Amino acid sequence: MTAGVRAVPRSILYTPAKSLDRVVKAWSYDADVHLIDLEDSVPPAEKPAARRVCREALEKAPRPANVGVRINELGSMAAVHDVLMLAESAVKPGIVVMTMVTTGAEIDLLRRMLASGGAHPEIYVTVETVESVTAVDEIARAADGLVLGSADLAATLGVEITWEAMQAARQAMAMACARYGTACIDTANFRLAEPEVLAEETTRVKGLGFHGKVTVHPAELDVINRILGPRPDELALARRVAAAVAAADGGIAVVDGNMVGPPFARRSRDTVAREDAWTSRFGGDGDTGEGLA
Repeated sequence: MTAGVRAVPRSILYTPAKSLDRVVKAWSYDADVHLIDLEDSVPPAEKPAARRVCREALEKAPRPANVGVRINELGSMAAVHDVLMLAESAVKPGIVVMTMVTTGAEIDLLRRMLASGGAHPEIYVTVETVESVTAVDEIARAADGLVLGSADLAATLGVEITWEAMQAARQAMAMACARYGTACIDTANFRLAEPEVLAEETTRVKGLGFHGKVTVHPAELDVINRILGPRPDELALARRVAAAVAAADGGIAVVDGNMVGPPFARRSRDTVAREDAWTSRFGGDGDTGEGLA
């Protein structure tokens, strides 16, 4: 886990590692993190070629620190080849996303494996198994970010991907991530033909305490970025609340006719610090050079 306030992506765009041109083109879209997918979107027979695409794409990435790679399930031979490719790559991704995780020990093992190859990425975990939901506190403590994987989780539960079916998992993730300062990222929207669903879902997960959302379609990025980013008036109010409570020696103050106190000031300070961290990394003036190797 990194120290201090974490720079959390609002949007993560998944692109299958099937074509180098397609992966490179995706970088023109306004996503905080561009994720190269080696897992579900790549058939088994095409995975060796996908790894070559991934490696070449990393070498061409303008901001490797903001490029992610989703690898195959750690217990598979496909994952062994994925990790070897990442270790041998001259350019390392800033984020590695794990799949089908059931325990925090898997995250620790992957960190050691990657570190032995000179790679030190943030580790994000897809929460998509019953075991990962049950052990979400342990997994959030070990990981840098959690991503809800609604498709596999719904399939295991034998339910449709609805708000009601995923609400318990979302709430468990939000609580665990808040406890450990872990990035909390929502699942992709699969109803691409209904943009109102995306807006409603993104607004609701923000209300639960989620920080970001993944997508498989660049047309969704504008909605995701707009809803999950703080408005200028929200940031201005946060600064005023923090200042008012500080002026009251950490006690109760009144801002715009509303009573505010230490919990309000803490939330306000966190909002400002998180926005500053986001701006530093993803806002256009952050790291444009080496990956987190």
